[in-house]
Amino acid sequence: MKKSLIFLTALLVFNFSHAQDKLYLIVELMKVDNTQESDYNETEAFWEKIHQQRANNGNIIGWDLWRLMPGGENQGHQYAVVTLFNNKTAMFKGGGLWEAAKAAYPNMSENELDKKLNSAADTRDLAVRIYMEMIAATEDDFEIDVGTVATFDWMKVELGKYSKYEKAEMEVFMPGHQRMVDAGAKGSWSLLRFISPIGSDTYSSHLTVNMFKDFDQMFANYEGDGSEMTAAQQKAVEDGLALRDMKFVTIGQLDRKVRKK
Repeated sequence: MKKSLIFLTALLVFNFSHAQDKLYLIVELMKVDNTQESDYNETEAFWEKIHQQRANNGNIIGWDLWRLMPGGENQGHQYAVVTLFNNKTAMFKGGGLWEAAKAAYPNMSENELDKKLNSAADTRDLAVRIYMEMIAATEDDFEIDVGTVATFDWMKVELGKYSKYEKAEMEVFMPGHQRMVDAGAKGSWSLLRFISPIGSDTYSSHLTVNMFKDFDQMFANYEGDGSEMTAAQQKAVEDGLALRDMKFVTIGQLDRKVRKK
């Protein structure tokens, strides 16, 4: 179970717009066998048109498909599907799928459409679904697009320490990320918290996401912003690090993106 949840890390990043006051995300991790790759890509191409219609209808604000690295068959999940909302209730209710499907494929009968929607299960296994919210982010105008690269740091924090940990991320670590964004060393940084599932049996509770325009930018700036710290700042960093257990770090690259047209 833990091994599966580790690769929940590969999951996401979510392609969000920092212009949103609040962002909520459903992350669905897909396990795809090597022999299914071609069929799975066809499946997501089919679904992309439906999610574009959902975005145009206002049911969602976006949908993304991320390819995960590492992503071998024995490493858990190979893709993450992320659906974006600006309302928590809308995230949990979902909705608008059938109407969007009919609008996206008007020449298909309801029976044909229903079979096509259900056939998605033949190309992948939906292994994990997570509900999350973004609680902090750098100020930036970075717009993620197909090809965007992201690193995901999955953190485990005790329930009683959420407030202290989040305060440390925002007051101690976020300023450094903001300096890197301002210097053009990265596109953005964000902090996300699990809404469901939570608890002692979950593998992770928080996620920090660093986004870069490409691999060159990511690897050129992998070591941080290089600024000198005072003794007090160093102590604050050490105290912040002690509040969480970094469970796993992985890389994702955006393969498909939907936003309202």
